[in-house]
Amino acid sequence: MAYQIISNDIPDVLVLKPQVFGDARGFFLESFNQRDFEKVTGRTETFVQDNHSRSTRGVLRGLHYQIEKPQGKLVRVLHGEVLEVVVDLRLNSPSLGHVVSHRLSADNQLQMWIPPGFAHGFLVLSEYADFAYKTTEYWYPALERSLRWDDPDLNINWALAELGLKQPLLAAKDAQAPSWREYLQQ
Repeated sequence: MAYQIISNDIPDVLVLKPQVFGDARGFFLESFNQRDFEKVTGRTETFVQDNHSRSTRGVLRGLHYQIEKPQGKLVRVLHGEVLEVVVDLRLNSPSLGHVVSHRLSADNQLQMWIPPGFAHGFLVLSEYADFAYKTTEYWYPALERSLRWDDPDLNINWALAELGLKQPLLAAKDAQAPSWREYLQQ
């Protein structure tokens, strides 16, 4: 399998386009290959957990991260389309507080590698979306945190107007998440 890399503003975050073989019968792709992943990322990672969520149009999940045991994530969409958003949380990073977003869909088959040290979230743009991801660390509910999705300092364009929405559908913990400035003061 060969990945094509799509560049973005944070070099450590990679948008990966896998090679897709298609014909009149459908398509085939390798969704993950350890050797190729290591080759394109320059990292040896051990994935310990696979997750799958389904969400309806207008649902925003995030911006989530884990303290003490940060997770690297390889994310993709199995059905539908999402706007994937990541924020660099690494305090000694030149891109601290920078945001990268990209549309991931079942049609474009793009994946995103999000290294440990980033918050991530997504907004469902289609009727519903099945979102799947591999993680490099287990989920620890007591260590999970969120950043405020609409924080003015992060100034994330969530494309809500495209959906005709002023507010996304949020979990209570995401609606009450701390601001970027509160994160920096921890």
